[in-house]
Amino acid sequence: MNQPSTIPATVGSLPVPGALLHHEVRGQGPLVVLVGAPMDARSFEPLACLLAEDHTVLTTDPRGINRSPLDDPDQDSTPELRAGDLARLLTHLDAGPAVVLGSSGGAVSALALVQSRPELVRAVIAHEPPLLALLDDRERLLAGTDDIVATHRSGDVTGAWKKFLAQANIFLPEGAFEQMFGGPREPQDIADDHFQHAHMLRGTVSWDADLAALRAASPRVLIGLGEQSRGQLCERTSVALAARLGVEPTLFPGGHIGFAETPGEFDTRLRAVLAAL
Repeated sequence: MNQPSTIPATVGSLPVPGALLHHEVRGQGPLVVLVGAPMDARSFEPLACLLAEDHTVLTTDPRGINRSPLDDPDQDSTPELRAGDLARLLTHLDAGPAVVLGSSGGAVSALALVQSRPELVRAVIAHEPPLLALLDDRERLLAGTDDIVATHRSGDVTGAWKKFLAQANIFLPEGAFEQMFGGPREPQDIADDHFQHAHMLRGTVSWDADLAALRAASPRVLIGLGEQSRGQLCERTSVALAARLGVEPTLFPGGHIGFAETPGEFDTRLRAVLAAL
């Protein structure tokens, strides 16, 4: 298995409408963007260091998360706004067009980028986008999302996360939930958690993709799916989107965050996908 190396990053902050975007650039070669939502650049660092051996790798904190503060902290983070941020980062780097690997909410951001600025993108790998609008039981799931948000806003953070995991059909190993929430949390983690629930979650999962535009776009659109995500909500959304786009899901090691759990295996698979583009 590949082992993450330590490749120094050039760190910057790019002013964009309403926010200041923290971003990191590593390596040299063809440009690959690794982006999440609400996950920030730290989650992708091990994979970024591996890819940076022969690629230019861009990672960023999405607006409102960690080191990317908003002018108005109460502004919602929509897929369109995040796509606009990615477009400005790519234009700023002037190193594209890029392959964009987006995970979870970042996959939705990447799909929105294809719709709005396809000339900046060579290909998109949308890894497990949680697009509830594609599912037959979307009304029930969106109502469940509203309940999760309301529970979190009431101050019951652990209750909200239990509801989130139950709706996502994700089962943590014994003791993992208590480890996540049983002790003191960093103030920034608390702030990011609040922003995700109050200003990002509903707009991301309810986003209505323009399927005709995605099918007609010149950038290639792949739908990534974790090999260990069987039975989870994001397997359902990923399979549904792939079917509507007329493609087969592209399997990757691990589950919803396989890039963080087993970055070496994920890097090997990603390189094979990149070579086939």
